[in-house]
Amino acid sequence: MTQVKVSLNSMEKVKSFVNDISGFKADFDLVSGRYVIDAKSIMGIFSLDLSSPIQLNIYADHDEEAIMETIKPYVVD
Repeated sequence: MTQVKVSLNSMEKVKSFVNDISGFKADFDLVSGRYVIDAKSIMGIFSLDLSSPIQLNIYADHDEEAIMETIKPYVVD
């Protein structure tokens, strides 16, 4: 499992993020406090507080480099 912080602070960012990761067979979870939601679910993402960065857990057996390159625009330190 890989963990990164992502910023999804606008509707456009959420839509493009979901479109970008939906092409991968890996599982993605967003963790905000005690809530864990499927990162491929637009409705789920909008149920979270998007005003601050959110932890993204990536469960990938392969394609890790491609995934990290794809999500680079959303990753924050």
